[in-house]
Amino acid sequence: MTAIIDRNTLPYRPCVGIMLLNDRGEVFVAKRCGSEADWQMPQGGIDDGEDARSAAFRELEEEIGTANAEFIAMTAAPHRYDLPDDLLGKVWKGRWRGQEQMWMLARFTGAEADIRLDTDHPEFDAWKWIGAEELPGLIVAFKRPVYQSVLAEFRPLIAPVKG
Repeated sequence: MTAIIDRNTLPYRPCVGIMLLNDRGEVFVAKRCGSEADWQMPQGGIDDGEDARSAAFRELEEEIGTANAEFIAMTAAPHRYDLPDDLLGKVWKGRWRGQEQMWMLARFTGAEADIRLDTDHPEFDAWKWIGAEELPGLIVAFKRPVYQSVLAEFRPLIAPVKG
């Protein structure tokens, strides 16, 4: 018999997400290992005692092999999403109902050769730069409202580097 999980008793996982831009004003996305079409921006948990900005740079290093980026902005408030019922209790050892994410906008300052997905614990198996407006259409449905909100907040800051 499977226990029924009451999502209302579970907290949100403290998390950070990173919208990483290149000099052309395009957004970095990566495809989750083993998926056909689950693209996302880098994201991950905030460790105890860690601030969101530090967590963002650590997550970049852990997920894409480089933290060569300069900070541009942080969302004014966290954004939340709930896991769908079929994932509740299965991911994150059943400890969280979803994620509460602070999002950072950053400009990639490295060379594309710096981006390595063969990290110690690979999460992605492909990556690309896309136009910001393409972003919501690539994202798994339950995360799409967060991505749309983050995109709306950062849109005035997304632009190619002049020069």
